[in-house]
Amino acid sequence: MAEPGESTAGESTAGGESASERRHTTTVMTSAMLKAVANPLRRRIVNELIKRKHARAVDLAADLDVAANTLSFHLRVLAEAGLIEEDPEHARDRRDRVWKPAELHALELGSPEHPMEDAVAGTAFMRLIIDEHAELMRRVVNWTPQFTQGHDPVMRGTFQQRNARLTRAEFEHVLKRIGEAFQEVERDHDDPDALFWQIDIVAADETI
Repeated sequence: MAEPGESTAGESTAGGESASERRHTTTVMTSAMLKAVANPLRRRIVNELIKRKHARAVDLAADLDVAANTLSFHLRVLAEAGLIEEDPEHARDRRDRVWKPAELHALELGSPEHPMEDAVAGTAFMRLIIDEHAELMRRVVNWTPQFTQGHDPVMRGTFQQRNARLTRAEFEHVLKRIGEAFQEVERDHDDPDALFWQIDIVAADETI
């Protein structure tokens, strides 16, 4: 996922590192965090803020087609949960409120060392993640024939499947290396040509 100080409120993980590494690289989601992002609209707000990096409530309301007062309420909920924060650096003056994703360790739903604080909200949030993953797969599957048949020469997505025989330590090392690679290319990324990519990593061993 991401290392301390580089991740945002949109990233979450349900495992992949050793207990000692998780203590230093992840933030276990509180009940308030889980309840906040278990709401579909608030999840959309967080995702939109990640895309934009920072935004005013009026701009988010227009993008998401939501009434400004409704959006302001949900922004307060997300802020109180510690998932977003004000961004005075991009505000025009003291009265101008600009929001950005909070800089957190990669968010973790729970673990054997830190069980999920709110199972109901956590399950609801996981359902939203599953729905987002299904939508991502739909987009990639619909686009893939355009690329593989030569109609679209631009790499806009990918679906890769790999099977490997690894120890648990080796698997955790692979995930850590992936996180480090993303951290390296994302740091201070202000390229105007950069696009927002949704990247889901799903893996399982043969015992589940």
